[in-house]
Amino acid sequence: MTSAADVAVETPIDRAELLGELEREVGVMVRRIRRLLGERARSVHPELQSSTYLMLSWLESRGPMRASAISDHFGIDKGAISRQAQHLIDLGLVDRTPDPDDGRATLLSASKAARERLAAVTEASRESLDEKLGDLPDGDLAQFVGLLGRYNAALDA
Repeated sequence: MTSAADVAVETPIDRAELLGELEREVGVMVRRIRRLLGERARSVHPELQSSTYLMLSWLESRGPMRASAISDHFGIDKGAISRQAQHLIDLGLVDRTPDPDDGRATLLSASKAARERLAAVTEASRESLDEKLGDLPDGDLAQFVGLLGRYNAALDA
């Protein structure tokens, strides 16, 4: 099967065909990302699930916050967030502290162990990606990152 990248610039390409190929390539990317998220989650902790890994990494990058803020961001029921948070606490990956602004509420934050493990997993992932994309010139990589950013922004609009 010929991809759009293999077609000469002079050859007219049907937009519907291009969009179909885009959907197929994004589908491949999504399947790979799901697999990689599972691997990364297990690298942080053998009992960590992909979805909880995403929550943990998001929490780590944003700092302490209430479970309700996490629920709002991910659009997940507060009960589900509470169960995931408790699982992360049980694994030693999340700390729970009183909210200084409201003594009735608590804040969740990535534990020191979680921050260290996430940093190690991120570094290993970047090294692996750099190795796999080593022959891709920096300019091409920058262009791809920019185009992917535009693609994501268009889908968010």
